[in-house]
Amino acid sequence: MNRTGRILLVLALVAVVGMAFRVSWNALRDVARAIGADTTAAWLYPFVVDGLMALALVAALVLTGDARKFALRVLASYTLASLVLNYVHGLVPDLHSESIGWSRLAEGDWTNWVLVLLATSLPVGSIYFGSDLVAKVLHHRPPIEPDPQVSTQTDANRSTSEQGGPVVEEPAPAEEVASSTLPVVEPIAARPQLAVAAESTRPRRATGRVPVAARSTRVVRTDVDLLAEARTLTESWPVEKLTGEGIRKALRTSPAKARVVREALKAERERDTAAAAAG
Repeated sequence: MNRTGRILLVLALVAVVGMAFRVSWNALRDVARAIGADTTAAWLYPFVVDGLMALALVAALVLTGDARKFALRVLASYTLASLVLNYVHGLVPDLHSESIGWSRLAEGDWTNWVLVLLATSLPVGSIYFGSDLVAKVLHHRPPIEPDPQVSTQTDANRSTSEQGGPVVEEPAPAEEVASSTLPVVEPIAARPQLAVAAESTRPRRATGRVPVAARSTRVVRTDVDLLAEARTLTESWPVEKLTGEGIRKALRTSPAKARVVREALKAERERDTAAAAAG
């Protein structure tokens, strides 16, 4: 809906609500005069009842959670109370008189006492519930939505297994792509180690001997060992399955070493295919 349509819709709603309030105002004013209110109080009485309904509606649009449920309960309670008093006004002809004084709201004593209690308690309830609703609205803090850019960056920094999505092969660096196009691939044994610890210029503090039970039992595999193990594990794999992520999981190694092994295996497969075709 465009801007003009929304403005017309709001104006029509205001007009309907205004006319409905005028009808209800007449009934609530006569009820207020019947329970002993003077002229000024009877004139203000409809604003106390129907006005709190409007306040509760606005609060329900702003608040969330339990506070919103509380505002809706207040709105429903005062709507029902206004409906009952308007209904009583239609049933008791004496309430329509201009010179009305004290009058009964019902013929039965118990019914009259209940209706009088309802009519007289609504102003007090408006003070309590209205103050509570205003306090809830003033102290309401809307939830902060995460920045889309920050959320996107966070998802990008998470691994594929953490995101729960399908495994997607990471694109190889430009240097590795360029090297894979060469006819002859350098043997993996001749390549330098992928990760070399930098020497520290600071003197190392003597820590004493490490207990035998605390020493790591994991064997450090070289690139040659990784390639030999990968040949055995991927012997029955098709070429399409030779991905960096698949080799990394099979060998339980780092993504960088897995990509190097992948390139070496693909190069060996290409040489074997070319040799078979030439023979």
